[in-house]
Amino acid sequence: MSASGARSPQAPAATKAAGTVAVGLLGHGTVGSAFARLLAEQAPQIELQTGRRPALCGVLTRSQGSFEEILERAEVVVELIGGIEPARRYALQTLAKGKALITANKQLLCAHGEELYEAARASGAQLRFEAAVAGVIPVIRVIREALSCASLERVHGIVNGTTNYILTEMAAGRTYAEALAKAQAAGYAEADPSDDVTGRDAAAKMAILARLAFGVPITLEDVRYEGIEHLAPDDLSYAKEFDLSLKLVGTAERLGEGISVRVHPAFLYANHPLASVSGPFNAVTVESSQITEITMSGPGAGGIQTAAAVLGDLLSALTSPIPPPPPPLRLPVVEDVESAYYLHVEVADRPGVLAEVAGVLGAHGISIKSVVQRGLGANARLVMVTHRTRSSRLEAASAALGRLASVRSKPRAIAVIEEEFN
Repeated sequence: MSASGARSPQAPAATKAAGTVAVGLLGHGTVGSAFARLLAEQAPQIELQTGRRPALCGVLTRSQGSFEEILERAEVVVELIGGIEPARRYALQTLAKGKALITANKQLLCAHGEELYEAARASGAQLRFEAAVAGVIPVIRVIREALSCASLERVHGIVNGTTNYILTEMAAGRTYAEALAKAQAAGYAEADPSDDVTGRDAAAKMAILARLAFGVPITLEDVRYEGIEHLAPDDLSYAKEFDLSLKLVGTAERLGEGISVRVHPAFLYANHPLASVSGPFNAVTVESSQITEITMSGPGAGGIQTAAAVLGDLLSALTSPIPPPPPPLRLPVVEDVESAYYLHVEVADRPGVLAEVAGVLGAHGISIKSVVQRGLGANARLVMVTHRTRSSRLEAASAALGRLASVRSKPRAIAVIEEEFN
């Protein structure tokens, strides 16, 4: 996004005079314009807290502004362009100058985080990115600061408000298509919702959290992710019989000498802290032997919400500077993980089918915790919850079940998170 020309009318000149913080703004879309308004509104309060009043010294848009001029004047650069280029180039130039960079760009951090962290370490510049994950929930600040000395074991949560809204609507009886259309009408889903509904957006966010929590460089290619497009309303209906709710859950956890990072639909029991999170809200749970668990929840991404998180980063950069993440560790990524599973099998309506299905599962080392049989004739089906098993075993068993003459379609499998907290 190259831009040249006159200074944007939204960007009155500001200098580095005592008592003033010159802020350069890259991008003036939904989030950028909301940040500009919020900065003007909250500048007096920030001055009371820091002794310095922030003011825009330039705004870069597609048609106006010069990045080089903004960088020269600014003490802090706020990158809200999105995407990889030219955001990466602007970010690296900012950090090389030793100037604070605040970004909400999860794609950039997921793909080029190590490059940015190294640049920040080399120059001593502040690098802040709270708004890149989970809206206004301060999970990044909690991991980087409050829990920096804790040995974290797992970070997991609902980090995509669009899919959570859709699943909430599906739980109320709507089809996937109806729920998606409602999310788009309400402004929670884009016209092209692919990144959200495929799990890709959540996977990028979990890669960022995994890097902070465990020090391991994770990119999108390291994250196994699955979306919600294949889910059916009857999955949610049957789940009620097992006292389960359905969420798209991202998990980053330490497993032995490695880590696992994954995103997939998961059923939760009622007492799990994520089970009651509904609509477009996000929630993240951080677990450690020292703290047990902390759950944070709040609104997901949105113009004013993201802008508020960016402004919080600005205040933190002025009052509580912290170093960028340290050089990365090298640990293996574990893909074959254990979980209980919900299994939905459409079967022929004849005697002995349950025993046949149970036999296949048993041959793969999978035992059944609970099962219900529903429907007659062409609508006959078995719905069950298994005990914990490795994902590789479940995949092999599902393939074997799909080859049975008595099974009418490929079984649907959804992970079940068994932990409950009081």
